[in-house]
Amino acid sequence: MNYFLPGLCCYLFVFFPALAQWQPQTVGTDASFRAVSVANPDVAWIGGTKGTFVRTADGGKTWQTGTVPDANDCDFRDVQAFDAQTAILMSAGPAEKGQARIYKTTNGGQSWSLLYQTQQQGVFFDGMDFWDATHGIVFSDPIDGKWFILTTDDGGKTWQPVSPDALPRLDANEAAFAASGTSLVVQGKRNVWLASGGGSVGRVFHSSDRGRTWAVSNTALPAGEATGLFGMHFFTDKNGMVVGGNYKQEQQPGPNAAITRDGGKTWQVVAQTDPPGLKEAVALLPGDRLLTVGPSGTSLSADQGQTWQRLDTEGFHSMACVKGTCYAVGAKGKVAIQRFK
Repeated sequence: MNYFLPGLCCYLFVFFPALAQWQPQTVGTDASFRAVSVANPDVAWIGGTKGTFVRTADGGKTWQTGTVPDANDCDFRDVQAFDAQTAILMSAGPAEKGQARIYKTTNGGQSWSLLYQTQQQGVFFDGMDFWDATHGIVFSDPIDGKWFILTTDDGGKTWQPVSPDALPRLDANEAAFAASGTSLVVQGKRNVWLASGGGSVGRVFHSSDRGRTWAVSNTALPAGEATGLFGMHFFTDKNGMVVGGNYKQEQQPGPNAAITRDGGKTWQVVAQTDPPGLKEAVALLPGDRLLTVGPSGTSLSADQGQTWQRLDTEGFHSMACVKGTCYAVGAKGKVAIQRFK
């Protein structure tokens, strides 16, 4: 069997070294968090409810917590960290209520610029990501049966809509879950994937030209009113994983993870995680291990999802890792760090 990375061999018996538990952080707010991004192991940015942002520039030794002016009604469900001074926040919520906004800071959160806002009916941002400091993409729930997608080529100063003619038509009731900004991921210089739920099956949409044209594939993971794909990560242009579940029944067992080795054209369902239930984010750790988190807990796999080890049952909504340092966030001001060797 071919695994994600060259040279990775099969495991008949998987032995994990002793692992530290998530280390809770005190960030001085009860805002709920669904967005986290890391620029390096020491720099992390977090977005939350009530217009809240949090950052650390020293690996969690100290935290800065603040609010974006005139954004108290905003729920920042995605964030892009560029460095200790520069980050972009995306607000999820109905555009008609003034909540579809994108902000940027270049001075460590001391001030924020409103880059984009729309009141177009039906716009509800679900996720945002950047290939580099200049090129980025954001997407919204569908309008007239197709995704609403914007791209930027100038670091967010201006945003251009992708023509609906370039987008596949969605199935009945299909949309994205505005979970944790984890249903949209980019890779390399031009690849982008986004994941859906709500329809008859979880689907993944892929563009290899920064969102100009799209293809779509089925994953065989279940979908429905509250069920679908929530989190995704691509480790190379070919190899990736998607996770999901049911947000109304977070502990419900069943298929919740799938892998691809051909860039998302086809997907293979893997073993359900331990603990089972809803998973919202997935990351690649040193040693080609996979880590996934969700309201039902944290799971680790050393064999590409064939088996999973339960790390704990602490619930998180999102996670970002770099070089084995992982930041996880959740409800009521929950922030934690874990460092994997």
